[in-house]
Amino acid sequence: MRIVFSLLHTRLNFVMRKRIIILFCITLFSQSLLSQRQKVKNQPYGDYKLYHFGITIGVNFQDALLTNSGLTYIDEVSGKTETWYATIPNYSPGFTVGLIADLYLNPYMNLRFSPSLLFGDKNFEFVETATNEHYSKNVRSNYLMAPLDLKFRAFRLNNYRPYVLAGAYSVLDLSLKKDDAVLLKPMDYGLTIGLGSDFYLPFVKIAPEIRFYFGLSNIIENNRADLTDMSLLKYSDAIARGVSRMIILTVNFE
Repeated sequence: MRIVFSLLHTRLNFVMRKRIIILFCITLFSQSLLSQRQKVKNQPYGDYKLYHFGITIGVNFQDALLTNSGLTYIDEVSGKTETWYATIPNYSPGFTVGLIADLYLNPYMNLRFSPSLLFGDKNFEFVETATNEHYSKNVRSNYLMAPLDLKFRAFRLNNYRPYVLAGAYSVLDLSLKKDDAVLLKPMDYGLTIGLGSDFYLPFVKIAPEIRFYFGLSNIIENNRADLTDMSLLKYSDAIARGVSRMIILTVNFE
């Protein structure tokens, strides 16, 4: 959990982080109270289906942990020496929609495949160390994501049942734009953890869920043979490596 806490602490500003956590907790708490007052146990055998399907919608917050190269760049026109450093100062919210395919393994464990489309972007901020000159570049990333998870469920209490998720994922970027200051690689993969709660209604099961994604590969393309404007090379060369990070808040309907 130290990694998760560090991710939230360093990348989300205080107001956004507080709002996300409060909203998620209020949703869980209010639905829990509602389920406790519910005398009728909805869908009592719904969890024992061999398989079932659903949809998921929500918001995503894309980020990356960047390792700067510290390379010195010499402008061929002015002869000026420059050293640029890159950061992603904040999250930009995006939209998420997907499908759910769930396979029953035992009363407390399910195997889940949830392919999704994620629409969002990353805002790269470059700073020159000597002059404090700034350059910003917004990079759109529309992902086709394929997570495979194990879902571990607690005891069901009336119409309320919390759970945790853990698994792995791969993504394909559908919106690569070449000849730009930053070029991302088309493929990525990593690990994911999450938590949520199932709430059983008469004809549908609803689950608010929060998930954290930790990329394992370098998503920065360092071989920039695609560049025609070589003045942009100083920004691309400033980043030695980048690994993706993402938070996704969704509501599942099953």
